[in-house]
Amino acid sequence: MLRSRVLAVALTVAVGVAALAGSASAITDGNVDGEAHPNVGMLLFYTAEGRFRCSGTLVTPTVVVTAAHCTDGTLGKTMVSFDTTIALAPPSGLPVAKDPTVGYVGKERASSGITTYYGTAYTSPDYSDFTDTANWNDYGVVVFDKAIRGITPAQLAPLGYLDQFTPERLNSTLFTLVGYGTEVRTADGGPQTPTPFSYPIIRRNAEEPGQKLTPQILQVNGNGNDNRGTGGTCFGDSGGPAFQGGYIVTVTSYGYTSNCRYIDGLQRIDIPAAQQWLAGFGVKPATR
Repeated sequence: MLRSRVLAVALTVAVGVAALAGSASAITDGNVDGEAHPNVGMLLFYTAEGRFRCSGTLVTPTVVVTAAHCTDGTLGKTMVSFDTTIALAPPSGLPVAKDPTVGYVGKERASSGITTYYGTAYTSPDYSDFTDTANWNDYGVVVFDKAIRGITPAQLAPLGYLDQFTPERLNSTLFTLVGYGTEVRTADGGPQTPTPFSYPIIRRNAEEPGQKLTPQILQVNGNGNDNRGTGGTCFGDSGGPAFQGGYIVTVTSYGYTSNCRYIDGLQRIDIPAAQQWLAGFGVKPATR
């Protein structure tokens, strides 16, 4: 099992930079999101291991929900940007902490006009760090000091929302996953094995059919060759949302392969433990 936090980076999309510069044309393994999900942002943060990026969703004007492995061990503040395009090619222009051992202090600014916000990361106290499948609890939040204006927050799914999906119904249901980070494509030269590339850094989405549901996890099929869907998640989509029925139902937790073309594991946030903890930050689920 490969933890999505490695390079904590985005949806697998086989499309070159040149195609992104113009209008979206034929794209395999996902789609450029544009402004379809403006409440999904990119997270950038430091830990003792270095600087990482994840994804997350604004669920109140002051709270972004993400994965616990995108908040656990954070040094200093977490930077968040809701810009749909961060960088098409290096250098990204993203802010760098003056002292990586301290992390962001919340005053750093991007050098390329990217709109940035800073908040404090909190990790669910029930997070098992992938050691207990019955108590995975891979969810955390980033809390801003000031409310974000101009972006409508996503609505948290009602308690137990996913329980209505029988195996047959689950396999015929598509979930919309959104995130930033690595795209998987073949290199311009050398071995033509599909490989994750860090650029472009852009928000993307993919439709994934349900595969299996447990009390903690929703598994979906992230293989773009599955004609029921359009792609899957990869490094940096960690913490990003899965939407269904207009609600955010999960956050991206893990994948199984290094080329991001197989099953994606999503942490449910329609479960009692998650919703009780999120309520402490003012996050309320929808009512049925």
